[in-house]
Amino acid sequence: MVSAREKILIIDDDPFFLKVLTDAFQENGFAVCTASDGVEGVKAYLEHAPDVVISDLIMPRMGGVSTCMEISRLAGDRKPIVILLTSMFKDPPHEHETPEMGASVHISKSTRPLDIVIIVEQLIDRKKFQAAG
Repeated sequence: MVSAREKILIIDDDPFFLKVLTDAFQENGFAVCTASDGVEGVKAYLEHAPDVVISDLIMPRMGGVSTCMEISRLAGDRKPIVILLTSMFKDPPHEHETPEMGASVHISKSTRPLDIVIIVEQLIDRKKFQAAG
């Protein structure tokens, strides 16, 4: 089980999807903060310093690519795990060695919320293992 000190920032302009994903993470012991667009997302990142950022791709005011790139720039050496969610592709979740479109991990919005939680748990565990080794 993941400790509550691990914070997830979820950025999405769809209130229903935001609630479903927030509930899934909270039910699995994560502390969650949310934002409804990229501008709010960057502010929330600065305020909460989350361990993981999950952003929708297409949003008003600031899209997901710009949001993820700005958060990565602001993070400096303390980069969070950055995940881009989109309904634009239906491929299985995949990871890139070098971030593409501002994120290292891309997940289709059609992925079940619990599966997204499991992917995030695995990414956190791997990051801890790499930091310890």
